[in-house]
Amino acid sequence: MDTQSLQAFLAVADTQSFSRAAEQLHLTQPAVSKRIATLESQVGTRLFDRIGRRIALTEAGSVLLPQARSILFTVEDSRRALANLSGQVGGRLTLATSHHIGLHRLPPLLKQYTQRHPEVELDLHFLDSEQAYQGVLDGTLEMAVVTLAPHPYVQLHVVELWRDRLCFVCATDHPLANQPQSHHKSTGHKGLSLAALCDYSCVMPGAKTFTGSLIAQRFHEAGLQLPVSMATNYLETLKMMCSVGLGWSLLPEKMIDSELVELNVDTAPIYRSLGYLVHTNRTPSNAARRMIEQLEKMSQQSRH
Repeated sequence: MDTQSLQAFLAVADTQSFSRAAEQLHLTQPAVSKRIATLESQVGTRLFDRIGRRIALTEAGSVLLPQARSILFTVEDSRRALANLSGQVGGRLTLATSHHIGLHRLPPLLKQYTQRHPEVELDLHFLDSEQAYQGVLDGTLEMAVVTLAPHPYVQLHVVELWRDRLCFVCATDHPLANQPQSHHKSTGHKGLSLAALCDYSCVMPGAKTFTGSLIAQRFHEAGLQLPVSMATNYLETLKMMCSVGLGWSLLPEKMIDSELVELNVDTAPIYRSLGYLVHTNRTPSNAARRMIEQLEKMSQQSRH
Protein backbone atom coordinates (compact mmCIF):
# COMPACT_ATOMS: atom_id res chain seq x y z
CA MET A 1 0.00 0.00 0.00
CA ASP A 2 1.45 3.37 -0.99
CA THR A 3 0.99 6.39 1.26
CA GLN A 4 -0.69 8.48 -1.45
CA SER A 5 -3.52 5.96 -1.81
CA LEU A 6 -3.90 5.82 1.99
CA GLN A 7 -4.03 9.63 2.17
CA ALA A 8 -6.78 9.66 -0.46
CA PHE A 9 -8.65 6.94 1.46
CA LEU A 10 -8.52 8.96 4.70
CA ALA A 11 -9.56 12.16 2.95
CA VAL A 12 -12.64 10.51 1.40
CA ALA A 13 -13.50 8.76 4.68
CA ASP A 14 -13.23 12.01 6.67
CA THR A 15 -15.08 14.25 4.20
CA GLN A 16 -17.49 11.55 2.92
CA SER A 17 -17.03 13.09 -0.50
CA PHE A 18 -14.66 12.50 -3.43
CA SER A 19 -14.92 16.14 -4.53
CA ARG A 20 -14.17 17.55 -1.06
CA ALA A 21 -11.30 15.05 -0.66
CA ALA A 22 -9.90 16.24 -3.99
CA GLU A 23 -10.02 19.88 -2.80
CA GLN A 24 -8.32 18.94 0.47
CA LEU A 25 -5.51 17.08 -1.34
CA HIS A 26 -5.23 19.65 -4.18
CA LEU A 27 -5.97 16.94 -6.75
CA THR A 28 -8.59 16.37 -9.42
CA GLN A 29 -11.54 14.14 -8.54
CA PRO A 30 -10.53 11.47 -11.13
CA ALA A 31 -7.06 11.34 -9.52
CA VAL A 32 -8.61 10.65 -6.11
CA SER A 33 -10.92 8.00 -7.60
CA LYS A 34 -7.91 6.33 -9.26
CA ARG A 35 -5.99 6.18 -5.98
CA ILE A 36 -8.99 4.63 -4.20
CA ALA A 37 -9.40 2.10 -7.02
CA THR A 38 -5.69 1.20 -6.73
CA LEU A 39 -6.04 0.67 -2.97
CA GLU A 40 -9.19 -1.42 -3.39
CA SER A 41 -7.32 -3.55 -5.92
CA GLN A 42 -4.43 -4.01 -3.50
CA VAL A 43 -6.63 -5.09 -0.57
CA GLY A 44 -8.97 -7.09 -2.80
CA THR A 45 -12.24 -5.57 -1.63
CA ARG A 46 -14.42 -2.48 -1.87
CA LEU A 47 -13.73 0.20 0.73
CA PHE A 48 -16.66 2.54 0.00
CA ASP A 49 -20.31 2.09 -0.88
CA ARG A 50 -21.53 4.74 -3.30
CA ILE A 51 -25.26 5.22 -2.77
CA GLY A 52 -26.34 8.09 -5.02
CA ARG A 53 -24.29 11.06 -3.87
CA ARG A 54 -23.65 9.54 -0.46
CA ILE A 55 -20.34 7.86 0.35
CA ALA A 56 -20.12 5.36 3.22
CA LEU A 57 -17.35 3.06 4.44
CA THR A 58 -17.89 -0.64 3.90
CA GLU A 59 -17.09 -3.04 6.74
CA ALA A 60 -13.63 -3.54 5.22
CA GLY A 61 -13.17 0.23 5.00
CA SER A 62 -14.04 0.62 8.69
CA VAL A 63 -11.44 -2.03 9.58
CA LEU A 64 -8.77 -0.32 7.44
CA LEU A 65 -9.46 3.22 8.72
CA PRO A 66 -7.59 3.10 12.08
CA GLN A 67 -4.76 1.09 10.48
CA ALA A 68 -4.38 3.68 7.71
CA ARG A 69 -4.19 6.49 10.27
CA SER A 70 -1.55 4.57 12.21
CA ILE A 71 0.56 3.85 9.09
CA LEU A 72 0.54 7.48 7.93
CA PHE A 73 1.19 8.68 11.49
CA THR A 74 4.32 6.47 11.65
CA VAL A 75 5.55 7.51 8.20
CA GLU A 76 5.10 11.21 9.01
CA ASP A 77 6.81 10.76 12.38
CA SER A 78 9.81 9.12 10.69
CA ARG A 79 10.07 11.98 8.19
CA ARG A 80 9.93 14.51 11.02
CA ALA A 81 12.61 12.70 13.07
CA LEU A 82 14.95 12.65 10.03
CA ALA A 83 14.27 16.31 9.22
CA ASN A 84 15.07 17.25 12.83
CA LEU A 85 18.62 15.89 12.43
CA SER A 86 19.57 18.88 10.30
CA GLY A 87 18.78 21.20 13.22
CA GLN A 88 16.90 23.55 10.90
CA VAL A 89 13.65 25.14 12.10
CA GLY A 90 11.37 25.04 9.08
CA GLY A 91 8.55 23.14 7.43
CA ARG A 92 4.91 23.29 8.44
CA LEU A 93 3.69 23.60 12.03
CA THR A 94 0.01 22.66 12.29
CA LEU A 95 -1.21 24.38 15.44
CA ALA A 96 -4.72 24.78 16.83
CA THR A 97 -5.88 27.30 19.39
CA SER A 98 -9.21 28.44 20.79
CA HIS A 99 -10.64 31.80 19.74
CA HIS A 100 -10.23 33.22 23.26
CA ILE A 101 -6.56 32.22 23.63
CA GLY A 102 -5.85 33.27 20.05
CA LEU A 103 -7.25 36.75 20.75
CA HIS A 104 -6.08 37.35 24.32
CA ARG A 105 -2.90 35.32 24.89
CA LEU A 106 -1.08 34.42 21.67
CA PRO A 107 -0.73 37.50 19.42
CA PRO A 108 2.61 38.78 20.89
CA LEU A 109 4.04 35.24 20.95
CA LEU A 110 2.99 34.47 17.35
CA LYS A 111 4.46 37.76 16.11
CA GLN A 112 7.77 37.01 17.82
CA TYR A 113 7.76 33.40 16.60
CA THR A 114 7.19 34.28 12.94
CA GLN A 115 9.92 36.94 13.11
CA ARG A 116 12.41 34.49 14.63
CA HIS A 117 11.51 31.55 12.40
CA PRO A 118 10.49 32.88 8.96
CA GLU A 119 11.13 29.46 7.37
CA VAL A 120 8.26 27.90 9.34
CA GLU A 121 4.89 27.74 7.57
CA LEU A 122 2.45 28.29 10.43
CA ASP A 123 -0.81 26.43 9.70
CA LEU A 124 -3.06 27.97 12.37
CA HIS A 125 -6.53 26.57 13.10
CA PHE A 126 -9.13 28.21 15.38
CA LEU A 127 -11.10 25.38 16.97
CA ASP A 128 -13.13 24.57 20.05
CA SER A 129 -10.80 23.01 22.62
CA GLU A 130 -12.61 19.67 22.39
CA GLN A 131 -12.06 19.53 18.60
CA ALA A 132 -8.40 20.46 19.07
CA TYR A 133 -7.92 17.55 21.49
CA GLN A 134 -9.35 15.18 18.88
CA GLY A 135 -7.10 16.64 16.17
CA VAL A 136 -3.95 16.04 18.24
CA LEU A 137 -5.18 12.53 19.11
CA ASP A 138 -5.76 11.53 15.47
CA GLY A 139 -2.56 13.22 14.22
CA THR A 140 -4.10 15.93 12.02
CA LEU A 141 -2.69 18.57 14.41
CA GLU A 142 0.87 18.60 15.73
CA MET A 143 -0.05 20.60 18.81
CA ALA A 144 -2.77 22.73 20.37
CA VAL A 145 -2.92 25.65 22.82
CA VAL A 146 -6.37 25.49 24.37
CA THR A 147 -8.51 25.12 27.49
CA LEU A 148 -7.36 21.88 29.10
CA ALA A 149 -9.70 18.96 29.73
CA PRO A 150 -10.66 18.34 33.37
CA HIS A 151 -9.54 14.70 32.98
CA PRO A 152 -6.24 13.27 31.63
CA TYR A 153 -5.71 11.51 28.28
CA VAL A 154 -3.13 8.69 28.31
CA GLN A 155 -2.03 9.40 24.71
CA LEU A 156 -1.43 13.11 25.30
CA HIS A 157 1.31 15.12 27.00
CA VAL A 158 -0.53 18.10 28.52
CA VAL A 159 1.15 21.11 30.18
CA GLU A 160 -0.69 23.89 32.03
CA LEU A 161 0.62 27.36 31.14
CA TRP A 162 -1.97 29.68 32.69
CA ARG A 163 -4.93 29.58 35.07
CA ASP A 164 -8.00 31.67 34.25
CA ARG A 165 -10.20 32.79 37.14
CA LEU A 166 -13.81 32.72 35.98
CA CYS A 167 -15.78 35.66 37.35
CA PHE A 168 -19.53 35.92 37.92
CA VAL A 169 -20.68 38.95 35.91
CA CYS A 170 -23.80 40.77 34.73
CA ALA A 171 -24.73 43.95 32.84
CA THR A 172 -24.52 47.25 34.72
CA ASP A 173 -28.34 47.60 34.64
CA HIS A 174 -29.13 43.98 35.52
CA PRO A 175 -31.21 43.49 38.73
CA LEU A 176 -28.29 41.59 40.31
CA ALA A 177 -26.01 44.62 39.83
CA ASN A 178 -28.21 46.75 42.12
CA GLN A 179 -27.88 44.46 45.11
CA PRO A 180 -25.30 45.90 47.56
CA GLN A 181 -23.60 42.55 48.13
CA SER A 182 -23.17 42.05 44.40
CA HIS A 183 -20.03 44.18 44.13
CA HIS A 184 -16.92 42.11 44.54
CA LYS A 185 -15.01 44.73 46.57
CA SER A 186 -17.81 45.34 49.07
CA THR A 187 -17.16 44.28 52.64
CA GLY A 188 -19.29 42.83 55.40
CA HIS A 189 -21.29 40.60 53.06
CA LYS A 190 -20.93 36.92 52.34
CA GLY A 191 -22.14 37.55 48.84
CA LEU A 192 -24.89 36.14 46.69
CA SER A 193 -25.65 32.45 47.04
CA LEU A 194 -25.57 30.14 44.01
CA ALA A 195 -29.28 29.51 44.64
CA ALA A 196 -30.02 33.26 44.44
CA LEU A 197 -28.25 33.41 41.07
CA CYS A 198 -30.49 30.62 39.80
CA ASP A 199 -33.50 32.92 40.17
CA TYR A 200 -32.23 34.74 37.08
CA SER A 201 -31.48 33.44 33.58
CA CYS A 202 -27.85 33.00 32.56
CA VAL A 203 -25.89 32.77 29.31
CA MET A 204 -23.18 30.12 29.33
CA PRO A 205 -20.56 28.24 27.30
CA GLY A 206 -21.95 25.08 25.68
CA ALA A 207 -22.65 22.27 28.14
CA LYS A 208 -20.28 19.90 26.30
CA THR A 209 -17.32 22.29 26.39
CA PHE A 210 -14.60 21.89 29.03
CA THR A 211 -15.43 25.33 30.49
CA GLY A 212 -19.19 24.69 30.41
CA SER A 213 -18.87 21.34 32.17
CA LEU A 214 -16.60 22.91 34.84
CA ILE A 215 -19.24 25.54 35.64
CA ALA A 216 -22.15 23.07 35.54
CA GLN A 217 -20.31 20.79 37.97
CA ARG A 218 -20.10 23.55 40.61
CA PHE A 219 -23.87 24.07 40.49
CA HIS A 220 -24.56 20.33 40.33
CA GLU A 221 -22.52 19.83 43.52
CA ALA A 222 -24.78 22.40 45.20
CA GLY A 223 -27.88 20.50 44.00
CA LEU A 224 -28.75 23.28 41.54
CA GLN A 225 -29.44 23.36 37.81
CA LEU A 226 -28.25 26.32 35.78
CA PRO A 227 -31.13 28.35 34.27
CA VAL A 228 -29.43 28.69 30.86
CA SER A 229 -31.40 30.81 28.39
CA MET A 230 -28.69 30.89 25.70
CA ALA A 231 -25.38 29.12 25.08
CA THR A 232 -22.41 29.73 22.80
CA ASN A 233 -18.86 28.39 22.59
CA TYR A 234 -17.46 31.85 21.79
CA LEU A 235 -16.61 33.84 24.92
CA GLU A 236 -16.60 37.16 23.01
CA THR A 237 -20.22 36.49 21.98
CA LEU A 238 -21.04 35.44 25.54
CA LYS A 239 -19.66 38.73 26.84
CA MET A 240 -21.81 40.67 24.36
CA MET A 241 -24.97 38.76 25.34
CA CYS A 242 -24.24 39.35 29.02
CA SER A 243 -23.47 43.07 28.56
CA VAL A 244 -26.82 43.72 26.83
CA GLY A 245 -28.73 42.10 29.69
CA LEU A 246 -29.60 38.66 28.31
CA GLY A 247 -28.42 37.04 31.55
CA TRP A 248 -25.57 36.80 34.05
CA SER A 249 -22.55 34.71 33.13
CA LEU A 250 -19.06 33.53 34.07
CA LEU A 251 -16.17 35.00 32.10
CA PRO A 252 -12.37 35.07 32.41
CA GLU A 253 -11.09 37.93 34.57
CA LYS A 254 -9.22 39.45 31.59
CA MET A 255 -12.51 40.07 29.76
CA ILE A 256 -14.19 42.23 32.41
CA ASP A 257 -14.58 45.90 31.46
CA SER A 258 -16.86 48.87 32.15
CA GLU A 259 -19.82 47.15 30.45
CA LEU A 260 -19.90 44.44 33.13
CA VAL A 261 -20.26 44.26 36.90
CA GLU A 262 -18.40 41.53 38.77
CA LEU A 263 -20.66 39.80 41.29
CA ASN A 264 -19.53 38.71 44.74
CA VAL A 265 -20.79 35.13 45.00
CA ASP A 266 -20.49 32.98 48.10
CA THR A 267 -18.56 30.09 46.55
CA ALA A 268 -14.91 29.10 46.12
CA PRO A 269 -13.16 30.67 43.09
CA ILE A 270 -13.59 28.76 39.83
CA TYR A 271 -10.45 28.35 37.73
CA ARG A 272 -9.92 26.78 34.32
CA SER A 273 -6.53 25.59 33.05
CA LEU A 274 -5.07 26.75 29.75
CA GLY A 275 -2.04 25.15 28.15
CA TYR A 276 -0.61 23.10 25.32
CA LEU A 277 -0.86 19.46 24.33
CA VAL A 278 1.08 17.14 22.02
CA HIS A 279 0.80 13.43 21.27
CA THR A 280 3.04 11.27 23.47
CA ASN A 281 3.96 8.98 20.54
CA ARG A 282 4.77 11.76 18.10
CA THR A 283 8.27 13.15 17.59
CA PRO A 284 7.89 16.94 17.79
CA SER A 285 9.33 18.87 14.86
CA ASN A 286 12.01 21.45 15.52
CA ALA A 287 9.36 24.07 14.76
CA ALA A 288 7.10 22.62 17.50
CA ARG A 289 10.01 22.47 19.97
CA ARG A 290 10.70 26.19 19.46
CA MET A 291 7.01 27.00 19.86
CA ILE A 292 6.89 25.05 23.15
CA GLU A 293 10.02 26.86 24.40
CA GLN A 294 8.42 30.24 23.68
CA LEU A 295 5.12 29.23 25.30
CA GLU A 296 6.83 28.08 28.49
CA LYS A 297 8.99 31.22 28.63
CA MET A 298 5.88 33.39 28.17
CA SER A 299 4.09 31.46 30.93
CA GLN A 300 6.99 31.96 33.37
CA GLN A 301 7.11 35.70 32.63
CA SER A 302 3.36 36.09 33.27
CA ARG A 303 3.77 34.51 36.72
CA HIS A 304 6.39 37.02 37.85
